[in-house]
Amino acid sequence: MSAAAKMKYIPWKTVEREKLNPLIDREMLVGDKVMLARVLMKKGAHVPLHHHHNEQVTYILEGALKFAIDGKEIVVRAGEVLCIPPHMPHEAWALEDTIDLDIFDPPREDWLNKTDDYLRGGR
Repeated sequence: MSAAAKMKYIPWKTVEREKLNPLIDREMLVGDKVMLARVLMKKGAHVPLHHHHNEQVTYILEGALKFAIDGKEIVVRAGEVLCIPPHMPHEAWALEDTIDLDIFDPPREDWLNKTDDYLRGGR
């Protein structure tokens, strides 16, 4: 750990909730080398096909997401995890109201600087 690294304590209730589109909200925390995001999706929400250089680990807290990834469709339900390697195209649909935790290494710069138009309906 670098000398400049500091411990952070952040209650979820203090994290800003960002409305990305009518069906998807997001809350994000960033450490030195990783990002943790809680993504709240209403049934029918769609995360369009995209890819990124970040490794992604998705843990479903509530609900279920259907992913199209690596030529397959897979349903990931509450209590299950999907690991997505860097640069792998993927998309997802909320089969029911869903809350997931996404962990990224390194943090998603497009999410931090709000250039993630694929989630914002092309705004």
